[in-house]
Amino acid sequence: MITLNDYLYNGDTIIKIMHNFEHDLRLDAQSRSDRVDLAHADYIAGIIQFLEHNDFLTSQSQRIRDFYKLMAEKYPFLAFTFKGRIKSLIRSEEKFDRYVMNAIEDGYHKDKKIPSDDYIISRASDVRDIIAYRIVISLPVCHVPVGSDMNAMETGFLYEIADMLPDFLRERGFEPEIVPFALKHPSEKIKEELRPYYKDYVTYPTKLGYKSIHISFLDKPSKTRIEVQIRTKEMDDYAEIGFADHVAYENGQKKNGHDDAIPEGFSEWYDEAYTRLNNLQNLELKNCNVNMFTAVSNILMNDGCGLYRGRLILPYEHLSRFQNDLIG
Repeated sequence: MITLNDYLYNGDTIIKIMHNFEHDLRLDAQSRSDRVDLAHADYIAGIIQFLEHNDFLTSQSQRIRDFYKLMAEKYPFLAFTFKGRIKSLIRSEEKFDRYVMNAIEDGYHKDKKIPSDDYIISRASDVRDIIAYRIVISLPVCHVPVGSDMNAMETGFLYEIADMLPDFLRERGFEPEIVPFALKHPSEKIKEELRPYYKDYVTYPTKLGYKSIHISFLDKPSKTRIEVQIRTKEMDDYAEIGFADHVAYENGQKKNGHDDAIPEGFSEWYDEAYTRLNNLQNLELKNCNVNMFTAVSNILMNDGCGLYRGRLILPYEHLSRFQNDLIG
């Protein structure tokens, strides 16, 4: 079995690691006529394309920056940041493996059989946030009228922004995508015609208490998919340094990584995906030798290549310009 872990100790660049992993994974899959691993290799090749041929990011980030300018004009009293990133190699690999497992788990619990490889491939390849942009807002206390609920006011602004975003980006070549989550959990706080596009984790928080509003788009000029996340600073803190951070998330994944109802050997795809996922989640980052990456521990690291934390592609920050004015 070809696993990413085997490529992280030779001092190679992240691009060379990805090329070697994709090449070997593809050859192994072809030798076994394994369509799921071939789709896996295609998935890694797609990420390589983002990293090696990223001229489209200039146009993409510029069109998204137009919404930043709109917000600066409409909400001069808000502090907010815009950030963009390409998902890290480790996170991307973990996500593909997890999606393979989820597809097989669903098939087992529904029909007690392995789903078709077409179904597994469609589920595993449906990763919408390889490129993701995040809008984080904060309402300064000086702009909160006495007796008002600051959290409620900030949340109200989140939904206002969510209602504006799809039509604004449509005019700039982004097409919002319907997501199954929205069909199962429609948000009454978002315009009715826009509800099918949104994952509203503010109304429906995750088990770990994660809150945010997510929407996916197809960037038609570049034929790439992106996700936009909208949240308050408090929500962002909880996701980044609180209980919902990646360490807590991964610990939860480790505890619940393998569905105990699925017998060992039931599916080779399932067993391999679990092994790959488990290997990555137990990786000691300080032992890795990847160019432009150094770790003291799995928490303290300097990631200059996007191995673990991803690559920043769009930093913008807007601080309140009228700190002494009340909202009119």
